[in-house]
Amino acid sequence: MKNILIINAHQKWEGMSDGKLNDMYQNIITSYLKDRNFNIKTTKIHDGYDINEEVDKHVWADLVITQTPVFWLNLPWIHKKYIDEVFTASWAQEKLLKDDGRSRNDATKQYGTGGITQGKKYMLSTTWNAPKSAFEDPSQFMFEGKSADDALINVTNIYKFSGFQIIEGFHSYDVVKNPQIEKDVVRLNEKLNALIKNYQNETNYI
Repeated sequence: MKNILIINAHQKWEGMSDGKLNDMYQNIITSYLKDRNFNIKTTKIHDGYDINEEVDKHVWADLVITQTPVFWLNLPWIHKKYIDEVFTASWAQEKLLKDDGRSRNDATKQYGTGGITQGKKYMLSTTWNAPKSAFEDPSQFMFEGKSADDALINVTNIYKFSGFQIIEGFHSYDVVKNPQIEKDVVRLNEKLNALIKNYQNETNYI
């Protein structure tokens, strides 16, 4: 897990959301990992990108992290456009996946198992207006016991479809009405520490 791609999916809305918080989290993640000698590439979708270059970044990366706000219970629409363009190109080039995994000759092969990126990992890092109490509680109206990761499974499943292992995400809650940014930064560093520790355990690297 030496090569890490960090995607900033924030979309700017003038006078409403300019992306400073997600930029800050992206910078924290980037600095933390660079300081520990990981190789980092970044993409800020809002600033534009080359589709084939993004395919190659995904091929290069051992870990992909998407840093993003949650707009209307999903990622910004520019992220969906990015995914459609990059993953369609990767499918055409057979660089991340070849097909959907099914076979007319073998009924045991399941849908979604056609990825060729086994060994790679993917993680979401998000900012929500929703409070933490809205999640993982069956009595809550909106998510009915689901976690933030469950609520965004449509995003992580794109990477799972291509063979990536999904890592439990990092989520910063209630950032509009009751932000706890200093505490969230501490939690983010703890999350990154755990990632590094797992990497060291996997590779016997000290």
